[in-house]
Amino acid sequence: MSGLVLKLAPNERVLINGAVIENGDKRARISIKTANANILRLRDAIHPDNANTPVSRVCYICQLILTGDADEAEGREQALTGIEHLSRALSDRDSHSILDAATHAVLQGNYYHALKQLRMLLTREARLLAVKT
Repeated sequence: MSGLVLKLAPNERVLINGAVIENGDKRARISIKTANANILRLRDAIHPDNANTPVSRVCYICQLILTGDADEAEGREQALTGIEHLSRALSDRDSHSILDAATHAVLQGNYYHALKQLRMLLTREARLLAVKT
């Protein structure tokens, strides 16, 4: 049976199904065998104050679903609406490919993958916002 393999740096923290787990002093590999486990590296977590752009807000919604801090049905609708709005603003083919993958992940209930896809748009969004200001 295959699963997700997490490679953790010393003292790195990860959230797995609502429990914060901290690695020890050495690098470690953890194999997650449970399907559909909710996992979030805390170094990748978005602080609420930093969810201040369209892409980061949709990422944050997916993050809240992963951590169990948002109702899945409500969060799913918000994420899909946010992705739809992003698809109108980001017109290039690569962005649409990423947004399509994120939409598919949300529809499958795979919020980790959706978050991973959407995070790829953060630097692109930052460049676009810097040009417009």
